[in-house]
Amino acid sequence: MPNTESIAIRQPTMQWPIAFAAGFVAVLALHQPMLGLLSSLGITQAVPYASKAVGPLGVPQFISAAFWGGIWGMVLQAVSRRWPVGAGFLLKCLIFGMIFPTLVAWFVVAPLKGLPMAGGFKANNMITGLCVNAAWGLGAGILLALYRRSRR
Repeated sequence: MPNTESIAIRQPTMQWPIAFAAGFVAVLALHQPMLGLLSSLGITQAVPYASKAVGPLGVPQFISAAFWGGIWGMVLQAVSRRWPVGAGFLLKCLIFGMIFPTLVAWFVVAPLKGLPMAGGFKANNMITGLCVNAAWGLGAGILLALYRRSRR
């Protein structure tokens, strides 16, 4: 029989790599397909799984996005720790994704990259950010919910 003390110690430390993985996978599984859908509808010219190298390490753009999705997954884990798992949990994760990563991308990241804030306030650019990040939030929420249910 496992030592319950060691299980209690391991679980909190495992939540962060799991949260990172949830956010990373959510970019690959939902964020990028949503980008593809929006591209196919003519809403954005961005393409999913773009392999253009981005600095400073020269990794493909979609891998960079997945890395930052992982970081946001840890933020989502920290924010949602006391949210009960259920349909409301997934809705909150979707809304979190739609709002917070999008606002940071619009008003912090874009200016740092010399790009216009909020996609130049053009509707298609703004819709794209909101939709892909909402899809990410839903995906990360599903994976976090599965992890939390497995811990019961």
